[in-house]
Amino acid sequence: MRYYYMWSSQKIASTRGRLFLYSRSFFSSDTHKDLSYVDLPRPARDKSKRKPYPTPMKVLIQRAKLEKEARKLNPCRTLEPPDNGLLIPEFVPIAHQVYKARTNLLDGLSKLLNVVDVKRCRFCSEVHVGHVGHEIRTCTGPRSGLRNAMHVWTNGKVVDVVGFPLCFHLDDRAKKPRVVHDERSTVKRLPAIVELCIQAGLDLPKYPTMRRTRPVHSIEGRIVEFDDDSASNNDIRDEVSMDLPGSECLDSEELTGDITELSIKILESWFIMKNGAEELMKKFSVQTCGYCPEVQVGPKGHKVRMCKAAKHQFRDGLHAWQEATIEDIIGMNYVWHVRDRDGPALRNELKRYYGKAPAVVELCVQAGAPIPDEFRSMMRLDVVSPDRDEVDLVA
Repeated sequence: MRYYYMWSSQKIASTRGRLFLYSRSFFSSDTHKDLSYVDLPRPARDKSKRKPYPTPMKVLIQRAKLEKEARKLNPCRTLEPPDNGLLIPEFVPIAHQVYKARTNLLDGLSKLLNVVDVKRCRFCSEVHVGHVGHEIRTCTGPRSGLRNAMHVWTNGKVVDVVGFPLCFHLDDRAKKPRVVHDERSTVKRLPAIVELCIQAGLDLPKYPTMRRTRPVHSIEGRIVEFDDDSASNNDIRDEVSMDLPGSECLDSEELTGDITELSIKILESWFIMKNGAEELMKKFSVQTCGYCPEVQVGPKGHKVRMCKAAKHQFRDGLHAWQEATIEDIIGMNYVWHVRDRDGPALRNELKRYYGKAPAVVELCVQAGAPIPDEFRSMMRLDVVSPDRDEVDLVA
């Protein structure tokens, strides 16, 4: 008698001479028993509906009322960094670490794609990691009904594995936090995660930004700068050590060495970048449109009329800005988990038994990296899918 566990149903189903009893205890270990369960990512959002707010609306309303009362009591307010134009010393090394981890990630993925195949659909945004595309009918592209929602696969690239949406660069975050519509062709655009690092203390010659040594003040909602002393505050960056774990760049020998070691390095860089960006977003605000993927790093969203999502006619093409999450600046691109890299394609009849994982994690796992504990439950490693002739017999 064999026993199996399936997260979604927890049912007991009998088949011909075979009993599927789903129990987590058979596969649990001391390492993973304290981990919280993470279900599969939610299906694609209806494009006509707004994204869910990370912070409840009631909390946002209460916070706005308190800020309004504080402005009435004290019209001349002293802003806290980074709103006053000053850097926060403890976030400067994190910014350098995130930027270097992103560079390592992109360099490593470009090498790893020569070993592990990545497929993308020609008509939709579906991505699959494996030598052959899956047969799950989830295509939503043009004429998908004529193909019975089957995907048409082609070779994928690094941008299909991990995506970084662009945003406008702010040369002065404190005094001019918005880009207007007439500046849309003159202001540079760059990946939002890079702009986040620049505002946190990273200096790139291609994207200059204002560094102040004296704070600005807010008088009746207007930003006032009493002193014109706007020099580069190198004293803060010089006092902070940049030698942090994971901040070193991958050399050419590591990029061309063992594939397993390379995949481990890539996965480490991805986690360093993701966790570091989450820390930066706790202090440096990032805005996203509630209906489209547009992102803007800064206290306010831009005023460029470029939204083409639902209900944009009522907003005159302006974006409906709200608080962003980590998935808004780092495209996770969840893909189906393949247990047997050389096995047959995933079947549509067995899709409820398959797990998912971010494309970077799935790519590194297929290259030999150990499976991260954070995504074990999402990948459904303790689910044994039935054979093809047993699908109709499982309740």
